[in-house]
Amino acid sequence: MLMTKRKPATVGEILVEEFMRPLGLTQGALAEAMGVPRKHVNELCNDRRSVTAPTALILARVFGNSPDFWLNVQRRTDLWEATHSPREMARIERAKPLSSAA
Repeated sequence: MLMTKRKPATVGEILVEEFMRPLGLTQGALAEAMGVPRKHVNELCNDRRSVTAPTALILARVFGNSPDFWLNVQRRTDLWEATHSPREMARIERAKPLSSAA
């Protein structure tokens, strides 16, 4: 995977800028279409909730795209955050490849 120094767009940013705003959707309207509480949508929009497989399936059904789209956006964000967190990088660097651990 190609990692850049620039943080990728988050699920919330893409959801709001590429889907909700162009369609004129409010958080309440999207929550109703998704069949979830408005708080769920608010947390997605504000990057306080990650996209899970069930949420990806729901978003894909609502917007007519694939669940892989939503999961890939989440995956890119998660990987970028892990590789740019000193705490996580310290944990990752403690891991030993199996060839050298034996």
